[in-house]
Amino acid sequence: MSFKSDIQIANEATIRPITEIAEQLGITDDELEAYGKYKAKISSAVLKRLENKQNGKLVLVTAISPTPAGEGKTTTTVGLGQAMAKIGRKAVIALREPSLGPVFGIKGGAAGGGYSQVLPMDEINLHFTGDFHAVTSANNLLSALIDNHLMQGNSLGINPKRIIFTRCLDMNDRALRSTVIGLGGKMDGITREEHFMITVASEIMAILCLAESISDLKEKLGNILVAYTYDERPVYCRDLNAQGAMCALLKEAIKPNLVQTIENTPCIIHGGPFANIAHGCNSAIATKTALKLADYCITEAGFGADLGAEKFFNIKCRKAGIKPDAVVLVATVRALKYNGGIKKDELKEENLSALEKGSVNLKAHIENLMSFGIPIVVAVNHFYTDTEREVAWIKDFCNGLGVRAVVSKAFAEGGTGAAELAKEVCAACETVSDLRFVYPDDYSITEKINALATKIYRAEGVDYSPSALAAIKDIEAMGYGSLPICIAKTQYSISDNPLLLGCPSGYRLNVREVRVSAGAGFVVVLAGTVMTMPGLPKKPAAEGIDIDDNGTISGLF
Repeated sequence: MSFKSDIQIANEATIRPITEIAEQLGITDDELEAYGKYKAKISSAVLKRLENKQNGKLVLVTAISPTPAGEGKTTTTVGLGQAMAKIGRKAVIALREPSLGPVFGIKGGAAGGGYSQVLPMDEINLHFTGDFHAVTSANNLLSALIDNHLMQGNSLGINPKRIIFTRCLDMNDRALRSTVIGLGGKMDGITREEHFMITVASEIMAILCLAESISDLKEKLGNILVAYTYDERPVYCRDLNAQGAMCALLKEAIKPNLVQTIENTPCIIHGGPFANIAHGCNSAIATKTALKLADYCITEAGFGADLGAEKFFNIKCRKAGIKPDAVVLVATVRALKYNGGIKKDELKEENLSALEKGSVNLKAHIENLMSFGIPIVVAVNHFYTDTEREVAWIKDFCNGLGVRAVVSKAFAEGGTGAAELAKEVCAACETVSDLRFVYPDDYSITEKINALATKIYRAEGVDYSPSALAAIKDIEAMGYGSLPICIAKTQYSISDNPLLLGCPSGYRLNVREVRVSAGAGFVVVLAGTVMTMPGLPKKPAAEGIDIDDNGTISGLF
């Protein structure tokens, strides 16, 4: 069976001028800043103009634990948005921006797939409107100002061994995880150890996605904890007078980006933190704008529900004051069989026993989502090798848990293939939604971590490194104990061990490092062996990407 690639489908699509997409949303020319013919920035004036308009319904799309078999969360999100138009509902999709690291690494782009993708997919996956470059520049400006302060006399008394703010780069580059800077002559800076993280894991990215306005952005930037002095006093970004220049670099990046799907459904793409090493949600500004512009805002959170959805509820909803009306949990027959122990090259064969064994992962995510009090719909993202018996088994399994499961064929059929899913989601949005957090604000940091570990990750408890315990003590002493928790861990397992598939239990969560993102407003907890700067695989996707003399790009997926 032959298939067209995503980029072939994208290149054959009829894409409309972005001004027409904006017009159907009621966005005026004065409120739109075009970046070429098919993408644009939405002015903050739109949100101000519509501030008294009632919000539409908010639908969160999440997924079971990621596997090499694929789940298709973004494809389902886009397909659901397109399907809303098919059943006569007005929807705006709200997504994160792709990071160049995965695009050139192993995962590929993040614009959906098949006949459920956002356009122009090549531009969205490569540079887009420059938001990530602005975040990288603002981040590294602060790092440069820190090192310049050391070089120019260090009047603040910063201890070079206690600088906690690091440089970033939007690329998978393991060689930069730990490095030494300032080598050379007297005028080449102070020699010290430095670390890089990928841009999507930087606190600047988190701040951009949680800020409500330019003034709020500037204040949050100023609150970034960058270092400690020799006598252990905290040093903030504002102590270096860096927040104004950083905010100036981000003045365009804070504006949401408007594009369209392959069926010309409006899509706002803005911000891009990873859910395994950051909070994994698009910007609060983008979500709130979409809620004002349509009857339904269809958004997503990264990776599995134990990561993106948990952080959407406990961090984004807390900070932005929003609440989903329904949540869609994406699963595939293939991924569940993989969780049941079947190798990737054997997933095409029907195997109900493996499906049953792997369903513990689906069950765990359903139970976790139920604990948040939001109505759930399971979307079975259809693959051509799925058998009728396998699909029926999943439907019966979900029904036994009190959750409706609907097949989505959005990849192959676009919005038409997700129409039944859209109807079920609309019905779910009319039921009672009562958001409940995993932990209250007044829990201690260790109590919050323990709540997440035992209630969401199914661990029996938590083990801390001595340095993590010392950091928690310092963070609480500085008055940050009431902040929510952002746990960074592997995306491939509900646990902190990527090799433990299904629904692991009887283990203890290993916390190796804890630090405060005082500007973003949460405490970051690194569990297991997760890295904030990924590496490239043995055969990177970059090796298959090319461009011809006409400017046509191939190899993107």
